Amino acid sequence: MARNDNPQRGDFLQALSKVGVLVFLVAIAMVARSCSLFNAKATITNISEITENTKEFIGNSATIKSRVIEKVGLSSFTVSDARFFRGDPLVVVNASGAPFDLPSDQNIKVQVTGQVRNLVIPKIEQEFNLNIDDKSYKDYINKPAIIARYIVLAPQPGQITQHPEQYYRRKVAVKGKVENIRSPVLLTLHENQLFGGEDLLVLLKAPPKVAINQNQTVSIRGEVRPFVVAEIERDYGFTWDLNVKRELEGKYGNRPILVAETAYPE
Repeated sequence: MARNDNPQRGDFLQALSKVGVLVFLVAIAMVARSCSLFNAKATITNISEITENTKEFIGNSATIKSRVIEKVGLSSFTVSDARFFRGDPLVVVNASGAPFDLPSDQNIKVQVTGQVRNLVIPKIEQEFNLNIDDKSYKDYINKPAIIARYIVLAPQPGQITQHPEQYYRRKVAVKGKVENIRSPVLLTLHENQLFGGEDLLVLLKAPPKVAINQNQTVSIRGEVRPFVVAEIERDYGFTWDLNVKRELEGKYGNRPILVAETAYPE
């Protein structure tokens, strides 16, 4: 049995194993408020604000969400929030320390957090320990760029459930409306019918700090993986009894699940 160092979380998991996951339809509203799953909301900045008012952003951190326009060099890409991508593009330089595979589907957005800088390559290389191919960036020199410390895919819930294999074992940032509350740590996000998938199952790694209500819009960051009960128990310290395991496997087995690391209401 996995060790549980969080007594409050252990109480919830014990209750979950004794009563059964589907009984807790409204219990989320009574969750204790001392946990810290819900973080401060990340403010999304319009890319046009950065490109048109660069001086106000230089040296500051910003978070953007956009579709990718094109790849630049080995690890960078351009983004724009202008309709039909006709506005000035913004270069995102990957300084996260990990490779990032761009989405093959242009309808899938990415979410980026990093420092806004003018693209002066020698300074960027020195300060962020990067090796940048100058030739690939000749059209963007001395223009605003985001030196990204955090890059994830930002799909809609239905995009994940329709093509889950594209997201398995990847970090994502998802915004959606709470459809059903299955337990204090298990809920679903409503699928946008435009994408034709199922509602997305979300597992909270700990009870949230504030109550989650049905039809509330939330933003969640975490990892997508197939819902395999034995792996979830092993990796996250859940200890469900045999009846609950059978119920979970029958209802959600091998469906995609988003394991939430951070979440916040909109």
